[in-house]
Amino acid sequence: MSQRQLARDLGISLGKTNYCLRALIEQGWIKVCNLQNNRNQSSCSYQITPTGLAAKVEISHRFLEQKIVEYKKLGEEIEQLQREAASFGID
Repeated sequence: MSQRQLARDLGISLGKTNYCLRALIEQGWIKVCNLQNNRNQSSCSYQITPTGLAAKVEISHRFLEQKIVEYKKLGEEIEQLQREAASFGID
């Protein structure tokens, strides 16, 4: 996928896509691998590095922890509302 295609799929500008890719490269989260396509034109691919994979796992873990906390809070809120409804004789 080209940067242009990535930008289109993400709904952001090509410049913003390039800026973000460069930042990910600087962080060491992705690396650029140069390839040769069928027309002998240079192209590249972006591959996640072990550091990038570890960061992705950590971000996913924090996200899931946050969702678990939200789920528990919603459960407590539902129980509270059910108690209030029961106090008014509503099942």
